[in-house]
Amino acid sequence: MSSDGVVVDEAVRAAWDAYRVLEKRTAVKERQEAQQRVEAAVDSVGREEISRGTVFLVGVLTGYLIAEPPGGGKRLDPLGELIPAVIRKLPTFEMADPEQVPMATGVLMAAAMGMDTVAWRDRFGTIEPQEALVHGFVLWLLADLFDSLVERPGTIDQLMRETFKSMGASQD
Repeated sequence: MSSDGVVVDEAVRAAWDAYRVLEKRTAVKERQEAQQRVEAAVDSVGREEISRGTVFLVGVLTGYLIAEPPGGGKRLDPLGELIPAVIRKLPTFEMADPEQVPMATGVLMAAAMGMDTVAWRDRFGTIEPQEALVHGFVLWLLADLFDSLVERPGTIDQLMRETFKSMGASQD
């Protein structure tokens, strides 16, 4: 595990690949390739670091949705709109453990307050698999919200893949 809220690049990329595995619009071949990259990253940096990468991406997307609403719409109120909208939809994921929702809510709150979500979450110790799963669902919900606001499915995925590509590691 990295320290001071720093996450290994490969873990962040794998966290996004995990989103792509969940996303039904991801083509079958791309989903399989994403799954292989996630498995390779688990072997390379470990599941815990990938979970921290997911927490990082939750912070990035939350910050972006609050600061610069996609599609030029009105700014989302984090406490009145964004966080409740995400938390209310978590039960739609059968595998989302309700006991993990308070920590996921805390990560969203930390992001809304402009805090480093990884450093904030690290204070509570290891991210257990059930909690990691919930953070993955939160990431998916934030990405879905982003795409809904711009009214173009796949926009956030394209943006993230372009970002990773510009960093020197293609996600295609």
